[in-house]
Amino acid sequence: MSILTQNGKDAGDGRPIIDMRDVNKYYKTAIGDFHALNSIDLKIQAGEFVSIIGKSGSGKSTLLNMITGIDRPTSGEVFVNGTAVHELNENRMARWRGKNLGIVFQFFQLLPTISVVENIMLPMDFCRTYPMREREKRALELLDMVELKEHAYKLPTALSGGQQQRVAIARALANDPPVVIADEPTGNLDSKTADSVFELFTNLVAQGKTIIIVTHDSGLAKRTHRTALITDGEIVNEYVAKAMPSLLQEQMLWATRNARVQMFEAGSMIVTEGANADTFYIVSRGTVEVVLPRANQSDVIALQLGPGKVFGEMAFFHGHKRHASVRASESGPVEVLVLGYDKLSELLNQSEVTREALHQMAEQNEAENIRLRGTPS
Repeated sequence: MSILTQNGKDAGDGRPIIDMRDVNKYYKTAIGDFHALNSIDLKIQAGEFVSIIGKSGSGKSTLLNMITGIDRPTSGEVFVNGTAVHELNENRMARWRGKNLGIVFQFFQLLPTISVVENIMLPMDFCRTYPMREREKRALELLDMVELKEHAYKLPTALSGGQQQRVAIARALANDPPVVIADEPTGNLDSKTADSVFELFTNLVAQGKTIIIVTHDSGLAKRTHRTALITDGEIVNEYVAKAMPSLLQEQMLWATRNARVQMFEAGSMIVTEGANADTFYIVSRGTVEVVLPRANQSDVIALQLGPGKVFGEMAFFHGHKRHASVRASESGPVEVLVLGYDKLSELLNQSEVTREALHQMAEQNEAENIRLRGTPS
């Protein structure tokens, strides 16, 4: 039988296991209030592997502190595994945290004067989650899972940095929490050791755990399911980042602030071929179909575009006339982020690399449209 269970108590009803709603955090300073988090909305589903990246001072640690209850929002709401964390008092908070969250630190935070296995038993002792006689057995099973059982009765200082981090992960799993949060877990490790620790997180996700890591390593972040980029206390829309990855972080945040959200029912038309065009679209949920008419033949679906893909770039570079029709797939509703061409032009004036990338995409799509129609443009 597995020593770990899957997901959280709300995993089966479609609600996110982590739900941050319009969270703001201000800190008092000598020169006035500092806005550390600005209107954060973040939803994470059970079983997801999410990375949080951003520059030093961007708000990453403050964001984690909101989720773990180490700090409280000035305004807004934080729900984790069905609990309103922002409403818990200090007495309930510690016990709730011990049962629902496993926390892994960059510098391990193992107690140096007790053995490795005793370090792992401590959370069980604190929360009384397992009978006394079962705790050592469970701790040894967790050490076996991270391939360190033979070191169980050594002091942490006798282990390498990578081994200590594996012990810290085992300790984080002691009470079988649905969510594991890791703050720069590989930041103090060499690349080979960091990769092995990351692989351990990947295996935990496969077993149903929800993992959130803060990392400076963009290469590791790309291996997670989703990446939340935080800049100046705001989260950059992940689909803006996917659609235009060559933008600077500040430019991505500008695009996030200026984009409007629009919804379309399944099968409904979004844009029509030949119509005047003034809007650029980024798909953020669902699938859209790019439809081309053909003379004396049925229409053809040229492309299906999912989250992070764009349309409207061809008309931007070619006369502001729609070159194809685009509709929401029959499979479900579609959400798109909308930027007017005036805003897109302002953005691209700041990033020649992104302009060139979109221009090349427009040229390639135009050539493909001509091929599929079977007629000259």
